[in-house]
Amino acid sequence: MASSNKDLEEEIYDKVVDLAEYTKRQRWWNRMFGKNSGPLAEKYSVATQIAIGGVSGWCAGYLFQKVGKVAATSVGGGLLLLQIANNSGYIQVDWKRVEKDVNKAKKQLKKGTDRAGPELNTYMEKTTEFVKKNIVVTSGFIGGFLLGLAS
Repeated sequence: MASSNKDLEEEIYDKVVDLAEYTKRQRWWNRMFGKNSGPLAEKYSVATQIAIGGVSGWCAGYLFQKVGKVAATSVGGGLLLLQIANNSGYIQVDWKRVEKDVNKAKKQLKKGTDRAGPELNTYMEKTTEFVKKNIVVTSGFIGGFLLGLAS
């Protein structure tokens, strides 16, 4: 009886391994996750990867939330103080100069976007490759990040 259970377990294990190998050979799997997806999968269990991604994502989301609130308060408060100072007569704004500087900045940004294209594409390709190779950790990070933003 014990040997038949062991044989059954080995048969099920072989079928699961065969199914995993079959899935990796499929074209849609290779297109979506790359040929060698999961370098971390070979080192850590799925639960460990999700835990690492989730904890680091929560920390990043929590810090992002706190820093974002401080930055928004600082920028909003600064603009409010500038407007009060302008209305009270403490400062005078040269709007023609502001308009000239804004137009100059627009031209520089327009020139800069043409040059930044290939570098941005390379960065996006590297990011996409990283996400595909580490899909479990990335999923945990995204979930943790959203939880960190909400807390």
